Amino acid sequence: MKYLMLVCTDTEPDADPTAAPDIERWVAERDARGQRLAGDRLAAPDAATTVRVRDGELLVTDGPFAETKEVIVGFDLLECADLDEAIEVARSHPMAYEGRIELRPFADPDA
Repeated sequence: MKYLMLVCTDTEPDADPTAAPDIERWVAERDARGQRLAGDRLAAPDAATTVRVRDGELLVTDGPFAETKEVIVGFDLLECADLDEAIEVARSHPMAYEGRIELRPFADPDA
């Protein structure tokens, strides 16, 4: 089952960030196990462009549309047997300690 793992900052990081695993090691282990299909860091939010169409008019805005302190800083595409496995993968990511991880399964096209 495929999951999109959104890696986000958080305003309340773990009190002991030294407990977080090394990101290079995390990537190497997930790649070796075939759990991580792709992933990358994202540019800062001020590099974002928001695109909307309202009443047939194209609206392009610099930066993220939502005003929030938490931002998406990266992503990983995971292949896991089930949600429990995806949670274990996310739990071991360094940003689970310093930020937050959001897991989203891909929609079932037959549903």
